[in-house]
Amino acid sequence: MNVMHMPQMKPRAAETKEKGTIEVQLRKSVQDSQQILALRGIQKLENTTIKDLADGIVRYAYSSRASDVHVEPEEAFIVIRYRIDGILHDVLMLPKAVHAMLITRVKVLSELRTDAHLEAQDGRFRMVFDDMPVDVRVSITPTYHGENIVMRLLVGQAKSLALHELGMSEKDLRTVESSLHKSYGMILATGPTGSGKTTTLYSILQVLNTRQRSIITIEDPIEYAMAGVTQIPVNVRTNLTFAQGLRSIVRQDPNIIMVGEIRDQETAGIAVNAAMTGHLLLSTLHTNDAAVTLPRLLDMGIEPFLIASTVNVAIGQRLVRKLCTACATKRVLTAVERNSLKDVLPADMLTKNTLFAEPVGCKECNNTGYSGRIGIYEVMEITEQIRHMIMQRENADAIRKAAVLGGMTTMVMDGVRKAADGMTSIAEVLRVIQE
Repeated sequence: MNVMHMPQMKPRAAETKEKGTIEVQLRKSVQDSQQILALRGIQKLENTTIKDLADGIVRYAYSSRASDVHVEPEEAFIVIRYRIDGILHDVLMLPKAVHAMLITRVKVLSELRTDAHLEAQDGRFRMVFDDMPVDVRVSITPTYHGENIVMRLLVGQAKSLALHELGMSEKDLRTVESSLHKSYGMILATGPTGSGKTTTLYSILQVLNTRQRSIITIEDPIEYAMAGVTQIPVNVRTNLTFAQGLRSIVRQDPNIIMVGEIRDQETAGIAVNAAMTGHLLLSTLHTNDAAVTLPRLLDMGIEPFLIASTVNVAIGQRLVRKLCTACATKRVLTAVERNSLKDVLPADMLTKNTLFAEPVGCKECNNTGYSGRIGIYEVMEITEQIRHMIMQRENADAIRKAAVLGGMTTMVMDGVRKAADGMTSIAEVLRVIQE
């Protein structure tokens, strides 16, 4: 990996001790982080204080549209990495001497213990850039070479996407909206970490949030503040877990409950019981797709008849990078590409769609070909046929096939349609699905 060295600065002795003069070196990624980030003015950090360095790292992450900042210690230096549109990019390499001071600064901002170096800590702080509040969620974990920091940037905390802005097809949107009219049951968003599940649930809450309803959530952590909704943060130190919090919530007379994540059998059992007793319950599960949701609940010890009678909709999702509108182009798929897709797509999709979008790269997108992200979805409504299959303990493959025959659009199909419409590329869809 190539490293571009900044010119050596002559430190002033007093400032070196008191303010911690820092030599900053820009690291250029083997891929394209230099082009993506450009890091307007970051060279000015070559002679700065720890306070300004910490603030600058977050500021340039914000201006570069990064969702996460990783501060990773190695033996002789520390590396700053930004996650932009789901891809991690190396940005800065700093001397190891800076590490302890930078850790301390982040801990002070997050109101964490500065004397604890061998335990994991979580916190948060807020900064304001361009009159926009940016909430930063902090996770610090001890590693072999020192403490590792991951900071997640939550921009404009009080604003979440409207349901129609998520990128669902009209058909999927109608299916989700029809499930919101039910006064009980479960709506589950599924997918791996970072696939936008919480954003989907908040978008649904926006629709449900009226003064005639009581909505209570338990989350770890609270990612968006929503007026009119009672939000409870998980706190393991006081034994306020998802399960314990959910027990308390059902005694608070709610109409709608949101559980940040169903992680274990206890939480799953309480959630199912709540959904059976007149509550509409929203939650997330870590599964590969919508069909795996049902066997996953079986694995958690939930009886088939309870799953069949409570789950209304399972939403599988991923986030794919959007093509840059200034430079994207279209081309015809090769015979090899068509042959590789025929096993995962209906034949008529490849027949109807002959041109598919692909990235090029220009100055508008810093030569990446992409800018921003959009969701690809599969919305599985629990029909009578699928309920019968759950009762028979059918596997995920059988349930998925039945759902597709019943009209469900899979995530791959939704992604390919978006590629045909010029929103993303087939390569990006397959990359995300196969990760």
